[in-house]
Amino acid sequence: MYNFQSESFGAGARVSIFPNNRLSFVPQFSYYPGFNKVHEYYLGLALEYKFFRINQFVFYAIGHAGYDAWLNYESSGMKGAKKNNWDFEGGIGVTTNKCLRPFLEYRYNIKFRETHLRLGVLYIFGCKGGGGSGRSKGRKNSKLCPAYT
Repeated sequence: MYNFQSESFGAGARVSIFPNNRLSFVPQFSYYPGFNKVHEYYLGLALEYKFFRINQFVFYAIGHAGYDAWLNYESSGMKGAKKNNWDFEGGIGVTTNKCLRPFLEYRYNIKFRETHLRLGVLYIFGCKGGGGSGRSKGRKNSKLCPAYT
């Protein structure tokens, strides 16, 4: 992950739960280490809505709400800076429909008015073939599909 306003790099993990082919519930954890200007972590839930498919690419909208622990808020010049915060982000993303799904997301944080990019890989457990067709072994749809960013 890269936050443009704070010029910070981070990493995260998520689990994507697919109730149907278009909507996913995605619990997420993100961490920006202490070597950045902003040292923080996020814990929240996102909703992904897949709105367009072309060949092997899937485009989706994402909305995320969560808790933000800003660990070095005291060093900020921002008025009203505090350790415990809420967060809401909206954005768009693109991925593939293979078993191993690279993805790219652009998000905007409404509270802190900042943008960031997320680049990662989604792996579908129980999928037939590492980079294959996206079909699960013996199942038509996998309900729990962990992803790591």
